[in-house]
Amino acid sequence: MHNSYKQISGHTSIRPGTKILFANFPGDGHFNPLTGLAVHLKNLGCDVRWYTSPVYKEKISKLGIPFYGFKKALDIAACDDINELFRERKLHKSQISKLKFDLIHAFILRSPEYYEDLKDIYNEFSFELMVADITFGGIPFVREKMNIPVIAAGIVPLPENSRDLAPVGLGITPSYTTAGKLRQAMLRFVANKILFAKPTKVMTKMLKSYGIKPEGANIFDTLVKKSTVVLQSGTPSFEYKRSDMSAHVHFAGPLLPYSAEKKEPKWFDEKLKLYSKVVLVTQGTVEKDEEKLLIPSLEAFKDSDTLLIVTTGGARTKELRARYPQRNIIIEDFIAFNDVMPHTDVYISNGGYGGVLLAIQNGLPMVVAGVNEGKNEINARIGYFELGINLGTEKPSASQIRQGVEEVFSNKQYQKNVAKLREEFKQYDPADLCAKQVARLTGKATDKKSTAVNLEALVY
Repeated sequence: MHNSYKQISGHTSIRPGTKILFANFPGDGHFNPLTGLAVHLKNLGCDVRWYTSPVYKEKISKLGIPFYGFKKALDIAACDDINELFRERKLHKSQISKLKFDLIHAFILRSPEYYEDLKDIYNEFSFELMVADITFGGIPFVREKMNIPVIAAGIVPLPENSRDLAPVGLGITPSYTTAGKLRQAMLRFVANKILFAKPTKVMTKMLKSYGIKPEGANIFDTLVKKSTVVLQSGTPSFEYKRSDMSAHVHFAGPLLPYSAEKKEPKWFDEKLKLYSKVVLVTQGTVEKDEEKLLIPSLEAFKDSDTLLIVTTGGARTKELRARYPQRNIIIEDFIAFNDVMPHTDVYISNGGYGGVLLAIQNGLPMVVAGVNEGKNEINARIGYFELGINLGTEKPSASQIRQGVEEVFSNKQYQKNVAKLREEFKQYDPADLCAKQVARLTGKATDKKSTAVNLEALVY
């Protein structure tokens, strides 16, 4: 097992009433993985509260956790279309150009706004520790300006750059040959000095304006290095081998959403008894364009001997049912993955990290097609570790999907690799590992400081 598992010493004896604030960038993939940790700490007697977009207020309230909404921070989640919120985003056509724009406007420039909200929250709730997703821009401010420890939950593949790898963000799998290492070094130079130079410059200027010293070669390193501890979702065998991983990064096993005991029966459909091959397809709740993955999958398997189960996330379900009435197709808004995955043989997705981890936990090999929003990094790992087929595109054809699934069915090595990783997952207890870190870190003094700055001026 490479990237050896670092056992966290100590025990989970946390002082009752320990004040912990959870926080996340407003996105389902940033919020959901933290819920299991929050409920566990609450059940241990911690005073747990949550700061994020009001979009998540109802879900947080159902967990019995007090909620603080964005006040000074721009609420990106309140807008259905980010292109309407940032009109100039439409001018950026390439994947890299869009990514750079999003890094600046959705992430970096929101960071001081989070800080202003967090200071106000502290005046009411003097939290002793913050647990945040790794992309939450308030991390450096809480750690260095408020002098409060931060546990960052790595809800994406480890974003820290390494001398052993190609630069983060390009979805390039590693090479450990001499020629490969030279190429990767060249790519890191290009990424740092050209591709991601502007976001890094904006981040550096912004942090320095608050008296915070930047760390790392570029933006992807900063939040990792500024965290007190990183609990990385996943396990060593689902991460590239690197010799220079920071000592404060700990694999935690799969960080999955909290799941309460259901009173109603689990989902089941009688059609499951009629088919020997069952395929599940989803493109998550964020992607609304059914032409990207759902329709090509439906075209690939309609009128076949494979049962195709489609979850739409509530997007155009009725229309798709009318268009695809075939008896071997089930189309639903939503099915709990823990209900349907035990009946499934292959999982097709655009590579959302939570769904991928659930698929591995359920022993499912995958066919993935997604490039944007960092999915290229997730899907590259699926292909590299031979857990399935990475189609390497945002818009696969029906034939690509069908051939990918057929390859997974015919080559049992994918199933074996997933089964092996599934066993590694079982060795980790994410909630307990988090509790041990909380017990170790709480009790430090806080120091509230404030500096005002013109955010938009940082871009230019």
